[in-house]
Amino acid sequence: MQRIHQLEGDREELLPDLDQIARAGARKMLAEALEAEVEDYLQAAEGERDGHGHALVVRNGYARERERLGCTTP
Repeated sequence: MQRIHQLEGDREELLPDLDQIARAGARKMLAEALEAEVEDYLQAAEGERDGHGHALVVRNGYARERERLGCTTP
């Protein structure tokens, strides 16, 4: 049986930064929670109409992603 030894420094370089993983996870959870809240709000207001029969609450869609100026985090 052959064993492969690895230096501790090399191992640390291969491991992703835990702070980055936590931030990405938190960002994803917040985005999903906000999306769910928007969907709930839209469903609750689905039947609300103005005097002309137009929906009072609508979702306009999605814009292209903005360029982040001066921000160091993704």
